[in-house]
Amino acid sequence: MDLLKFFAFTYAISWTCFFAATAPSLVGLRGLFLAIGVAAPAIVALSLSRSFSLLRRVIQWRVGVRWYLFAIGYMAAIKLTAALLHRIAVGVWPRFGSDPWYLIVAAIVISTPFQSGEEIGWRGYALPRLAARFGYAGASVILGVIWACWHLPIFFMPGADKYGQSFPVYLLQVTALSVAAAWLYVHTKGSLLLVMLMHAAVNNTKDIVPSAVPGAANPLALSTSLPAWLTVALLWICAAYFLIAMRKGKLQTMESQAIARGAASGVQRP
Repeated sequence: MDLLKFFAFTYAISWTCFFAATAPSLVGLRGLFLAIGVAAPAIVALSLSRSFSLLRRVIQWRVGVRWYLFAIGYMAAIKLTAALLHRIAVGVWPRFGSDPWYLIVAAIVISTPFQSGEEIGWRGYALPRLAARFGYAGASVILGVIWACWHLPIFFMPGADKYGQSFPVYLLQVTALSVAAAWLYVHTKGSLLLVMLMHAAVNNTKDIVPSAVPGAANPLALSTSLPAWLTVALLWICAAYFLIAMRKGKLQTMESQAIARGAASGVQRP
């Protein structure tokens, strides 16, 4: 019941704000509405949990260096591999982004704290509760679909970076990314800081090899971008490995169950 409340309230608040941001009469408040809409997952999660343990997990930084590298480099590695496959398949390199690497790194660092608005809700509140019932493999896929659909109004919002782009392709990409984020979450003992870092890195490295189709105007159409489909394929190859590992080995069953129980009860594990 709490999960249904979380998803219902999050969608209601976020979508109301997203659509309000497109109203011509409210153009001066667009930034405020978007900020509230993006932060809704955290607002609802904190309201329902009535616990500060979620906030403590935002600063849970004591994890292995390899997981920082995974969080920062995962999407960049996917995109560069997609570029190489594009070169092999059609004989030319795809279009590369023009942002210098140091600006991308700075953007990741600066934007990481702002990802708490989503990640406190999605990975902090919803994921462990779904995992307690479906396991982390099933929960990551279910949450991925819900997470992707939450963004749907933005595809119809003029001026947004996703306006007119292919939502079906985005749905596939985000669901696969949700699986990778769950893998990271469990291996870092429920650290929200690391999934926030990964979220920021994905946002700021996805255009190393852009997938967007210039001039696209139908969000329900399939993308004509080869880099987009190569990205989807690579994300799902990796996601398949994570899913099999999570189901086969139950991802250190006692550890993952302890995270789920602790998060669901609002108790921070030591």
